[in-house]
Amino acid sequence: MKIHEYQAKEVLRKYGVVTPRGIHCTSVEDAVKAAEQLGGKIWVVKAQIHAGGRGKGGGVKVAKSLDEVRQYASQILGMQLITHQTGPEGQKVRNLLIEEGADIQHEYYVAALTDRATQKVAIMASSEGGMDIEEVAHNTPEKIIKVFVDPLVGLTDAQATELATGIGMPAGSVAQAVDTLKKLYTCYMETDASLAEINPLIHEGNGTVKALDAKFNFDANALYRHPEIVAYRDLDEEDADEIEASKFDLAYISLDGNIGCLVNGAGLAMATMDTIKLFGAEPANFLDVGGGATTEKVTEAFKIMLKNPKVKGILVNIFGGIMKCDTIATGVVTAAREVKLSVPLVVRMKGTNEDLGKKILAESGLPIISADTMAEAATKIAAAVQ
Repeated sequence: MKIHEYQAKEVLRKYGVVTPRGIHCTSVEDAVKAAEQLGGKIWVVKAQIHAGGRGKGGGVKVAKSLDEVRQYASQILGMQLITHQTGPEGQKVRNLLIEEGADIQHEYYVAALTDRATQKVAIMASSEGGMDIEEVAHNTPEKIIKVFVDPLVGLTDAQATELATGIGMPAGSVAQAVDTLKKLYTCYMETDASLAEINPLIHEGNGTVKALDAKFNFDANALYRHPEIVAYRDLDEEDADEIEASKFDLAYISLDGNIGCLVNGAGLAMATMDTIKLFGAEPANFLDVGGGATTEKVTEAFKIMLKNPKVKGILVNIFGGIMKCDTIATGVVTAAREVKLSVPLVVRMKGTNEDLGKKILAESGLPIISADTMAEAATKIAAAVQ
């Protein structure tokens, strides 16, 4: 689960991390009032969407008068903001953050994330803040410093100091940088985040260290422990079909291809998408019905896939372990009849009650194309949609 920048800063402030003063707005008039309330002579008008690269896309503007605040807020609010993370369709801006200006002396990058290889928390830092960390990693990897934190010990003063001095934080600001890093780590652990990123972290002319921008991803499996974070969820920023799928405990992600995929198990779903691509077609979605699929869940899965006008065919690939093939077969037949399926359907199933499942499909009277291997299934669906 992702949240907006203004919400991420609220979370950071709860843990004592210093951020610029800012006010969340949803209208132009509120934006002007926010600037008046903040005072000063410079304000930053920032689009709030769940994507990075907002500044490059025209979603962040520095205003030097209230008239400019009004002008920029009018331009940004309601715009379809396109960044490298939104795709070509962009994302509509419904929220703004009006923030006081900052006396930026240097920008740094810091983040906490889980490193599965070491089974520790990696704290990354770089002197190249304000840039995409992927660019820094590719062009100047030596400018990224990492320490690995044992969760039973926590981020030590020595590790935090190594990071702060390693990225060139001025001597007078090292102590506050160390304090900020330790608070970021605590925040990351206590909120069950999978990513807590400050980019940029800045130091100002007076030595103050501030989080100028922030990004959080949270582990969806732990959200039951954090109703205060669930309250931050913005459904306008999420794919409507993915939201609908979550109501039926379906793991669904929209993609750009034309072959709908219904699979049980995330690993098999990934392999199925790879196989489809290998045989010259493109998957329209990732869809894992899990090990406890019912006829209702399969029917809903079909409905969700077919809402996508790009879908020209469906491939069902089932391994009957916990999930029995006859259960899926019954679900597929029921779903095909209920949605009046009009696109080619290829079904490949192996495992528990495989013969019974194939019998149900064969006796359904529906034009279902059967396949025994993944390669055969991918070949047949690719040919059918062409």
